[in-house]
Amino acid sequence: MPYVPVPKDLSKVKTKVALNLTKRQLICFSSAVVIGVPVYLFTKSFVGNDIAVVLMIGFMLPFFFIAMYEKDGQPAEKIFRNIIRTCFIRPKIRLYRTDNLYKNLTKGVRMVGTKNKTGKKAGKPSAGGKNTS
Repeated sequence: MPYVPVPKDLSKVKTKVALNLTKRQLICFSSAVVIGVPVYLFTKSFVGNDIAVVLMIGFMLPFFFIAMYEKDGQPAEKIFRNIIRTCFIRPKIRLYRTDNLYKNLTKGVRMVGTKNKTGKKAGKPSAGGKNTS
């Protein structure tokens, strides 16, 4: 009897479009060709064949990296976005702040959106700390 292995985690199986490549890989590879080939053709007459090939590889390599690299189910641009967020956009020291509901209850403050005894929604607390509705 023939045996065919079936992967246990089907979320890792990607849909192949053409030439056993995913749509993402096809887009990245074709954009690499669109960028790399003209770079080679225009620079080989000025700097020589060897340097033109190195320049072409240098221009095409980021597209190949974006197409192929994936870590923990995240593609390269999501990883770059997370790195940029943590290093440059978000503050370095993030304070841990909580809203203690029990402390608010002991003060007698009704929270916005909670229902009072009559079943109506409570409004914003007044300056005295008690709800006027």
